[in-house]
Amino acid sequence: MHRVVALCLDGLVAFDLTAPAQAFGSAARPGGKPLYEFSTCSVGGAEVRTTSGFGVSPRSGLGALRHADTVVVPAYATLFEPPPPEALAALRTAGRRGARVLSVCSGAFALAHAGLLDGRRAATHWAWAGELARRFPAIEVDPDALYVDEGEVMTSAGLSAGIDLSLHVIRKDFGAAAGERVARHMVAAPHREGGQAQFARPIAAEVGGSLEPTRRWAAERLGQPLDVAAMAGHARVSPRTFARRFREETGTTPLQWLLTQRVLEARRLLERSDLPVETVAWRCGFGTAASLRDHFRRATATTPTAYRHAFAEPSSGV
Repeated sequence: MHRVVALCLDGLVAFDLTAPAQAFGSAARPGGKPLYEFSTCSVGGAEVRTTSGFGVSPRSGLGALRHADTVVVPAYATLFEPPPPEALAALRTAGRRGARVLSVCSGAFALAHAGLLDGRRAATHWAWAGELARRFPAIEVDPDALYVDEGEVMTSAGLSAGIDLSLHVIRKDFGAAAGERVARHMVAAPHREGGQAQFARPIAAEVGGSLEPTRRWAAERLGQPLDVAAMAGHARVSPRTFARRFREETGTTPLQWLLTQRVLEARRLLERSDLPVETVAWRCGFGTAASLRDHFRRATATTPTAYRHAFAEPSSGV
């Protein structure tokens, strides 16, 4: 079982711990078998204060990080001061041995103090992005991104973006269906792109918004030729007005949203059917297998065939 350990620093932001704890703790196979084991640690296993006025008592000391497959660093209040040296050393050791390291919100500062973000892109809460860039010039800070996936190191913006990053990791580890099950359980948006603007309101847009009927209409017709003009026509507004309202509601462009939906549908079909790749491409609106492979690789860093081998339900059980 994949072991996830959260490093709790004093001044912990409780939501940024509980959001990934809930996401990874809810991830399971259809029969209910858990996919992750989630636990917590702190320096010396000591209780840490939270910004919510209560304490959290982690289950173990920093030694737990030696056995973690993924380390999560939630936000903490004293972000301008380096965490305890032993905590930074434990983070560096985990990174060197190949553990995946995630941060939520201002947890990125702990990764920065440990040197794990040097030469990488990173995200944090929009209010602290400028300060992260100023204090750590070796980091390429993206002030708008919901989350940034740099492979071994991933960072997210504040609060709810920690849910988005956790769902992204679950999809990456165990496929789209596993991520969708967790999203349904948490009543969260099933997929938000990491590059989506932090100020977007896509969770609300999933259940409302003036253009929600058009998004639903388009999602039911992914195999058909669709463009901004067609979607604007359905919404009965001009393409320019449609594009502006669409970005206001979702934080992304109509065509990028459409591409994301097509890739997600391709992932579903590859997991749940034995349809030829050419048929999957046609059903999802890519037209050709070559086009599907190109867009699929950009979105998932793998090929449709390799993805099917890894996540097909009959073989993986996910």
